Amino acid sequence: MKHCVLAFSGGLDTSYCVLKLRDEGYKVTTIYVHSGAADPEAASKIAARAVEVGADAHITEDASDELWSDIVVPFLAGGARRQGRYPILCADRSIIAARSVALAERLGADTIGHGCTGMGNDQVRFDTEIRARTDMPILTPIRDIQDKDNVREYEEEFLRARGISVPERASLFSVNENLLGATLSGGAIDRWEEPSSEARVFTRDPADIPFEKKTFTLTFEQGVPVSLNGQAMTGAEMLRELNEQLGAFGVGYSIYTGDTLVGLKGRIVFEAPGLFGLEEAHTALCEAVSSRLQNGFRRRVGEAWCDLVYDGLTADALRDDLEAFLKTSQVRVTGEVDLLVTPGQVAAVAVRTKNIPERKGAVYAQKAAWSGAKAEGFTELFGQSTVLHAKVGGSDDSTS
Repeated sequence: MKHCVLAFSGGLDTSYCVLKLRDEGYKVTTIYVHSGAADPEAASKIAARAVEVGADAHITEDASDELWSDIVVPFLAGGARRQGRYPILCADRSIIAARSVALAERLGADTIGHGCTGMGNDQVRFDTEIRARTDMPILTPIRDIQDKDNVREYEEEFLRARGISVPERASLFSVNENLLGATLSGGAIDRWEEPSSEARVFTRDPADIPFEKKTFTLTFEQGVPVSLNGQAMTGAEMLRELNEQLGAFGVGYSIYTGDTLVGLKGRIVFEAPGLFGLEEAHTALCEAVSSRLQNGFRRRVGEAWCDLVYDGLTADALRDDLEAFLKTSQVRVTGEVDLLVTPGQVAAVAVRTKNIPERKGAVYAQKAAWSGAKAEGFTELFGQSTVLHAKVGGSDDSTS
């Protein structure tokens, strides 16, 4: 019997995949890569669903620590987002694909399957990440039925005909969540309308929160957050805590329209309270201790890194090159940052570190450690090229 390892989420699409693959004569091992869903019972519910739909075996793997070390740490170091807006909450796809390949190789499986449609970015990410790691064929039962008039209704009827329960929609929106945050699409979001209050997973609406404020202290060692309010934590623990604490203040909610890999405009709601807080603190510390050229170039490297991850190209050698720079850029990024959180807002209000480059006797805009003559000479030479060019005036018509 042919053997397929299927990336499994327990929803309608991957439930259909198990049944379809079984009908086609495959032994199916499902794998759920747990990367921080908000529901603490998610893993057990998904395992039970795998049994219900007839998977021959089911594996759960926790990738929270890997998501922190391989994604969050370089993301913070880069100080950038996809198209300047999106904090690549889709980054767990590369880890799911890699874990699926590793499991298939351990089990001696013949194929790897996923439940992506033919309409979105995830199919590109999964296919590319899998192909970069193995020559096994990729099975895509959902993509194979894109010609149906109503794919969801077709899947539902397929399940009912086999006596399998159809998952009820828990929301008006399609939700993807992990340790990094949540993305929501569908309904009013797709129609370019204002989403309702139901389009939230991690965050409260700031309009419903009485004004209050709270301060958090984050400690960094060479760019890596290591403790929250003086308490040492693993990265996954810290991000979960910040998601809960900052989400309660309504921090981290945004609406984003991106240029997708399939050429369409994609509009989503995303929530990333923990990442918003970490970004704010990390940026404040970097700005204080890094050189002007480092801070500028680091963001350019960060943008390139975000594009690789978003596009599903994490196996490209450029990733190692970019991360090598990002790692060295963080050598001095050690210290503490205080975050002030109010409804819907988070701000870095204090920085404590020994690594701020300072000149004795000089404070910007307050006190100089050089003479007025030196300052005047600097301004004259600094602006000289522009001044001379401006005085030349327009083009010389006599040469035309």
